[in-house]
Amino acid sequence: MSENLIHKVSGLTRLRNYFLTGLIVVAPLAITIYLIWTFVQWVDSWIIPYIPDVYNPEKYLPFDIPGVGLLMALFVITMIGFLTANFVGRAVIGWGERWLGRMPIVRSLYNGLKQIFETVLSNTSTSFNSVGLMEYPRKNVWAIVFVATETRGEVRRRLVPYEGETLSVFMPSTPNPTTGFLMFVPRDDVILLDMCLEDAAKMVISAGLIAPEDHQQNLAALVEETAPASDKPAKPARKRKRVSTKTS
Repeated sequence: MSENLIHKVSGLTRLRNYFLTGLIVVAPLAITIYLIWTFVQWVDSWIIPYIPDVYNPEKYLPFDIPGVGLLMALFVITMIGFLTANFVGRAVIGWGERWLGRMPIVRSLYNGLKQIFETVLSNTSTSFNSVGLMEYPRKNVWAIVFVATETRGEVRRRLVPYEGETLSVFMPSTPNPTTGFLMFVPRDDVILLDMCLEDAAKMVISAGLIAPEDHQQNLAALVEETAPASDKPAKPARKRKRVSTKTS
């Protein structure tokens, strides 16, 4: 009776493990497809009503084509970027920004959103440079920070006599890394990591459950395994205990 119960429990455990394994595979894929489909439908609902019937393929077909509005939006945004790159486009954009600059509330909103998009989408030095560790909120407690750049401007001039060279770092909060604290800390107080920004963001979002691999440690282990036997350090010989042969 006990053996049958053990077999049933082990069978249920295997089924539970199979279910969890399948859930780990299917859930991220299903959620990703759902989010993409929702985003495409949301863009189509905004763009398709403004497409002339002559250029709308759905008017000639008996069924709807998902993604038409998204493709049209990508085309329009690309054309605007192309026109902005020339002299006439820059003049028009400059005139529009000056016109928006005369509106108190709209000016602040537009400039803030423009700076956010330029920071996120640009690959220049305005983006975060590296990831580091810093003691916070007390000694021997460490937190991940995104290193932006060396502190500049008046803040640097004011801090140099007291702290020396400082770094501008952003400490993200869990699980939303877009919120956090901007801090100016001494360079020596930050330990720079080889971790990329994407891996650090995953670690912050998952509250440490997802930890990126240490590529340098893996490389060192691989080098040690593939090194010739003569290059490997010799292991110290074990000292054998002497067995006494004296008899009483």
